[in-house]
Amino acid sequence: MNKIPLDTGSGKKVTVYLNGQACDAQEGETILTVALRNGFDIPHYCTHPDLPIDANCRTCLVEIEGKEDTVTSCTLRASEGLRVLLDTPQVVKLRRENMELLFGDYRANSPRIRHGYWSRTLEEIGHYRVSGTRYKRDDPQREIHKMGTAAEFDPALCIACNKCVEICQYIGICHLGLEGRGSKTRVGFNPDPANDCIYCGQCTAHCPVEAIREQSHLEEVAAALRDPDKIVIVQSAPSIRTSIGEGWDVPAGTDLTGQLFTAYRMLGFDKVFDVNMGADITTMVEAQELVERLRKKWDGGLVSGPMFTSCCPGWVKFAEFYRPDLLSNLTRARSPHIHSACAYKSWWAEKAGVDPKKIVVVSIMPCTSKKYESTFEHLMFDNMKPVDYVLTTRELISLLKTRDIDLPHLDTSEVDREGTYSGAGLIYGASGGVMESALRTAYFMLTGQNMPRLEFEPVRGFEGSKRASVKIGDRTVNVGVVAMPKNIWPLLREIKKDPNVLDYVEVMACPGGCIGGGGQPIPNTFATVKKRIAGLYKIDSSMTLRTAHENPAVKEYFEWIKTQPEAKKNALLYRTFSQKKKGE
Repeated sequence: MNKIPLDTGSGKKVTVYLNGQACDAQEGETILTVALRNGFDIPHYCTHPDLPIDANCRTCLVEIEGKEDTVTSCTLRASEGLRVLLDTPQVVKLRRENMELLFGDYRANSPRIRHGYWSRTLEEIGHYRVSGTRYKRDDPQREIHKMGTAAEFDPALCIACNKCVEICQYIGICHLGLEGRGSKTRVGFNPDPANDCIYCGQCTAHCPVEAIREQSHLEEVAAALRDPDKIVIVQSAPSIRTSIGEGWDVPAGTDLTGQLFTAYRMLGFDKVFDVNMGADITTMVEAQELVERLRKKWDGGLVSGPMFTSCCPGWVKFAEFYRPDLLSNLTRARSPHIHSACAYKSWWAEKAGVDPKKIVVVSIMPCTSKKYESTFEHLMFDNMKPVDYVLTTRELISLLKTRDIDLPHLDTSEVDREGTYSGAGLIYGASGGVMESALRTAYFMLTGQNMPRLEFEPVRGFEGSKRASVKIGDRTVNVGVVAMPKNIWPLLREIKKDPNVLDYVEVMACPGGCIGGGGQPIPNTFATVKKRIAGLYKIDSSMTLRTAHENPAVKEYFEWIKTQPEAKKNALLYRTFSQKKKGE
């Protein structure tokens, strides 16, 4: 079936009637959109508000009053006076039959089937319920395709809705595609040796039936929490605090930081720290490297091309596989959760008088590629992994609900002292946030003063590619911010023509940055991501501590770092890169 472009309407207001109820709509928007907005529950598994309409699951059927044929509500457009019947006997019968076709062979490894871009349980679907035999993840009969150590695809659960393929194409990787025809259509993987997955997990955030999902660390984390010999540290990524509430239908962008800290203690974590503190460390290391490059350039030295950020493992995988010639331009600073984990297994362990080998660090991330990053052997120090396990936002929601912890209604509490962070670390979650954080500190390093205005609006926003210039003294620094691989290529072509067009470039793999990561709650729509971003900037603007170089915990850590042997200092602060082959 030909895809229909997504159309949110002309802006002209019209009235449509759903089961006789008058509903306001925009002329041209889909009846499915109108129905959902007005509280009508229509099943839909191949529709996502940011992607083209496929109309291939055919579970959203409705009738137009006065006509015998049924039509898909995802393709039916609103017009003045249109009257639509949502649950006639014919509609209910056909929906049930179509769902039986979709899920007749469905064998769920979890009781959850996402209701289109709304999360629902099989039981909640009511009279659309279908039967299915559940089997376990470790069933030897199942062939599960592993996407590195980040995500996994279970073809037995796939309903060929095409959403994972479309989002993979949208961001510009095109690793996923459809194979076969008719009822044999299933998701496949690009066999081209010049194409590879970057483990961003956008496919997992757009699959309605969890056929593609994160590789779970829940059991390992639960075991660590039960082990009395382990000291289990938890640290939250910036993006978690304005998205986690969506698991309880709290509006996107709502700050639940204090409630999260309380919930972690209820779960049994021994220390509650924060990845934002690690982001402040990253900012210090990255800003220093940027300052050194700028001074060299301004003194007439040879600096070939801009410095690129390296805190997004999806972008790093892209560079290591597709453009290894760029690796010397990536900052050697470790990513935030690796930085803070290193600090906690060295500096904090020494302060607390505990054996670092007994420490287990759990990172709560909006991202699946952080699971992949946490396995890197070259990030180890003293024969220890900095981060032991990574849970996505969705996994944390599942863990909290399993323990009957009602997150939004908890009392708030504070992070433990060594997890103290700044607003600069917090905004890492939004595209442009890493850039803005580093500029705040680089400006201070170059001038001895804070930026007159800490908000650097030109690098903010949801756009996939942004440019800006900042005055530092009598010099101008030109910067770029890119989100999604499809926006990287035009910038790289420009840099090839003029290597000095930009001084500093931030790159993130996901739409909107980490805040739109592949491990975030469903629905992971662009509209939702924008609300989460606004929430992060709101928190930053209200904070007293807004620069990494003023963070007392970070100051203490760097004073401690100065006392360490050079080899250990390098192991804690810096990383290396290497060209990757397909599947690595």
